Amino acid sequence: MRFQFNFISTFLTACLSILSFNAFANDASVIDIDNAYIREVPPGAMATGSFLTLKNNSEQEIQLVGATSNVAKRVELHTHINDNGVMKMRQIKSISIAAHQETKLQPGGLHIMFIGLQKELKEGQTISMTLKFKDGSQKELMVPVKSVMNAMGNMNNMHHHH
Repeated sequence: MRFQFNFISTFLTACLSILSFNAFANDASVIDIDNAYIREVPPGAMATGSFLTLKNNSEQEIQLVGATSNVAKRVELHTHINDNGVMKMRQIKSISIAAHQETKLQPGGLHIMFIGLQKELKEGQTISMTLKFKDGSQKELMVPVKSVMNAMGNMNNMHHHH
């Protein structure tokens, strides 16, 4: 009888744990990252961009509010705006990823800006980047450095998920 009680107790605890996890999953755990890369820069350049696709697998909108990396003094979220016919980059506070949707960070649009590079970034290297979400959760990524030409080739070979 004691074994049966322990089994039922353990089983119920496991079920509640699973339900609790699903109800309280953090933002980082429900985001998938595709096609991430950071753009290679010429020697002496102090800034570059990182591009990727964020896929939200949850029922709620998620906000990317920042990023960090040890290869730059500052990492900021940016967009491009058209100011009287002149394209300009602007820092933004967050990037929204709608429920069950994708948000693409790409050249000429939303992107992650690395400012004050601490080292030269060459194609073939991989850098560490941490994405930060509004709920305080974080997602660690290892991001390949790609040349502009190889990155453009990557854009043509992207797999689209519908």
